[in-house]
Amino acid sequence: MGVVNVTPDSFYDGNHHFETEAAIAHGQRLFDEGADILDVGGESSRPGATVVSEDEELRRVIPVVEALAPLCRVSIDTMKPNVARRALLAGATLINDVSCSLSDVAGETGVGIVLMHMKGTPPDMQVRPHYDDVVSEVFGYLHSEALRARDMGIAEIYVDPGIGFGKTTQHNLALLRALPQLVDDDYPVVVGTSRKRFIGEISASPGGSLLTPEERFEGSLASATWAMSCGVAMVRVHDVKATAQAARIVGDLVTRSRERVSS
Repeated sequence: MGVVNVTPDSFYDGNHHFETEAAIAHGQRLFDEGADILDVGGESSRPGATVVSEDEELRRVIPVVEALAPLCRVSIDTMKPNVARRALLAGATLINDVSCSLSDVAGETGVGIVLMHMKGTPPDMQVRPHYDDVVSEVFGYLHSEALRARDMGIAEIYVDPGIGFGKTTQHNLALLRALPQLVDDDYPVVVGTSRKRFIGEISASPGGSLLTPEERFEGSLASATWAMSCGVAMVRVHDVKATAQAARIVGDLVTRSRERVSS
């Protein structure tokens, strides 16, 4: 899943592809590099982000969805029901639901949904997030939300542990270590670690400063490869070309391992 942020304030590529034509060209480039899905969003969900009006979000995303949908499968990354509905009419076929509040829209329209765990909201989610047991709490929540979505008649349901969304670095690492447990549940898993802060924290040299988003490529690729080796169905990334190459290697290794076991 390639990230197409039509925003001026996303944590890594804010304002890089804010204008409509630039966003469309970026999506086309990600498709050429190997993206299976283009995830179009018009409101940043980074820690501390401010809310965007519905009209402004629609202005940002609808022309981009309309242009990219004939080329590639498109998901709409939003927390607003009407933005989701309008994007689906424009050609999107998947809702990337970071708020776990849009299952009714997916159920009404017959599209797929990604259900993500987020503790709090973007403006406050990183203010001292606390869990008694982050793995059991996050995974239990996702299982319950997926069951609810299934009861609404949604056939295509993904779950996402929400790395960086109301989690400390240690919470993120615990969830990544436990991915095989989530993969063994009934629903395919999506993971997004690309360029996130925890990578900058654990990749910094001892005593060194936090790595900037621009310096987190190698850690992003490593964490995506780990997630794929655990069996996740999809990784959401900014760096499609390198991650697609890693995916082919992981896929080949997993296939050959299974062949040896079956023989």
